This record gives sequence, C-alpha cells and structure tokens, in this order.
Amino acid sequence: MMQLALEAARHAQRLSPPNPAVGCVLVAPDGAVVGVGHTQRTGGAHAEVMALRDAQAHGRSVAGATAYVTLEPCAHHGRTGPCCDALVQAGIGKVVAALADPNPLVAGQGFARLRAAGVEVEIGPGAAEAREMNIGFLSRMVRGLPWVRMKVAASLDGRTALENGTSQWITGPAARADGHAWRARAGAILTGVGTVVDDDPRLDVREVETERQPILVVVDSQLQTPPAARLFEVPGREVWIYAARRDDARAAALEARGAQVRCLPDDNGKVALPALMRDLAAREVNELHVEAGHKLNGSLLREGQVDELLLYLAPKLIGEGMGMASRLQTHGPLNMLSDALALEFRSVDAVGTDLRILARLTGRAEF
Repeated sequence: MMQLALEAARHAQRLSPPNPAVGCVLVAPDGAVVGVGHTQRTGGAHAEVMALRDAQAHGRSVAGATAYVTLEPCAHHGRTGPCCDALVQAGIGKVVAALADPNPLVAGQGFARLRAAGVEVEIGPGAAEAREMNIGFLSRMVRGLPWVRMKVAASLDGRTALENGTSQWITGPAARADGHAWRARAGAILTGVGTVVDDDPRLDVREVETERQPILVVVDSQLQTPPAARLFEVPGREVWIYAARRDDARAAALEARGAQVRCLPDDNGKVALPALMRDLAAREVNELHVEAGHKLNGSLLREGQVDELLLYLAPKLIGEGMGMASRLQTHGPLNMLSDALALEFRSVDAVGTDLRILARLTGRAEF
C-alpha cells in the first residue's frame, strides 16, 4: 500500500513545488482501497485531503481506515488547513507514514496530534524512496539550501561541444526527453549568461507534459542578458537574474520583460554563488536543475555548490572540444588522484541510444 502511495506521489512531482510531492492511500479495515490522492499545486489540497475527497466522491466509508502517506501529515495552518486534523475528523484509525516532516512548522507535531486523538501511528515503510522523491524539500528544510543537480550531455570522451561551440545534438531524442522530465520536477533551472548569449535557448519544459514551468535563474554578473532573448518567450514563467553590480538602465530593460534582478556580488566582481543558493532556498526553491556551460559548471563545482550530476553520455567520440567543467581546482591541476572530487554512482541506465548516469558527491545526502 505504501508503494501505491509513492506512485501517487510521483504524480505530484511536476505539480507541487515548493510543497513536497506527497501521496496518500486510504485502506478500509477489510483491505479495500477506498481513496487515493496526491498534493496539488501551491494553494491546493494536500494528498490526505485529496484521498478523503476521492473516497467521498465514490461513496466509500473511511471509518477505521488506515492512511498510507509518504510524509508526515501537516499540523499547521498555511495555504491549507492541517491534514492531521482532517484525518482525525474523518475517523481514520491508523496512519502509516514513510517520513517525518522536518519543516519546523510540523516536525513531529502531526504525529503527536494524531496520537493524542487516539490514531495509531507507524513511521518508516517506504522511507528511502520517499526521501529521494523529496530530497530538495528536505534539503531546504534541513540545510537551508536547494538540492543542486547539474545536468550534462557529453560524448563518451567527455566533450560537451565541438571546438567551434556546436553542441546540438550530442545525445539522442530519448535522452533529451528524459532531461526535460528532470527539468519538470525542479523548482528552478539555472544557467549562465554565456549560454544565453551563445545559444539563445528557451530552457523550458517542452518534451514532457507539465502544468508548471520551473523558474529560470540566470547568473549574469554584468547584466548582459539581451532583453530580446528567447528565454522571455515562455508564457507565465518567472525569470530571476542575479548580477554582481546594478546597472540601472540594463536592469530596467530586463525588468520591462518581466525579469526580477538581484545583486549578490562576491569580492571578485562575480555573483556570490553560496549566497545565491541561500537566497534561492529562502525563495522556496527545493530542487535546482543546472544546465550551464563549462565555466559556470566549473565554478559551481569548485565552490562546493553541486550535490549530484545527471550525466548523459552519447556513444560517440569527438576528440578536441569543450569539456564538462573547467578549473575544478583553485590552484591549478591536481598532483594526486586522491585529491579528485569524489562521487558515488546512484544509477546507470540506458536511455534510448545513450547512457544516463546519476552520480552524487560523496556525503551530500547525509542530512
């Protein structure tokens, strides 16, 4: 039953940010599934309420039922009412939850209120999968940072573009569609002004269905983003531009296109990347999907701002060309292999004709 709840939660991944993706399954005492629901868009009902509505719509009783839910029912009045209270009022007899919610507004209070009302509570089944599904939300709540996933498409010898800059298309259509699915679950997509100027991309979700376009974040120290860039053509999408200095005329032109411009300088006249990440978390970005060039990739990795790599490898060799990330070390090339940036393979899968590797920086999920 928890697997059914997790499957329901997957339907929320492209819909619910910045809320966590949660699924709920209600099971009657005779073992029949009487209601299923998942979290809706921000401001909409949570998974538990959707499952209760599903049961009511079909005339099914939930008295004494067990609720299988992938995250602790909320216990606070936010955009919606407390889900723990809704379950108690409906006469639910037991709640089986995959995870506790680290949100300080919840943090065990949902479980406590359920128990106080006489509802039996069990915690743990499905925890690993529920954690991965909401790793961005957990990261923001615990670390005060988004979960940063860097996507790279490369040849088998690690080239992301030819020497002349040509990069379309190194990987095949299946890998591109899969990459859009990862875009769709993110709260925001981050790129650099170099990519904007050189490629003029839209950087939206097109290859998979979605009801929500992630925010686009552009790292642009000198405010060089062209007001006519195609990234402004995506209807209803927010565009946040981070600069190192305020140029009122350039900022006004970008703001006239709907962009929000913020200045976060470091001591070297660049955007302060650690401050950027903290600001994104404060603005409720859970997962940050990076699609940038080798320079910004290198800066993010060098400054420890990446949690995992989403790497697509095409079965072709390019030879001379651009790499995945430049200048990974502050003080030049490594002298010892033991000093290399360590990663752990999470999964390796064939996607069409290409290979998808998910690799996490060692120790990054220990929170």
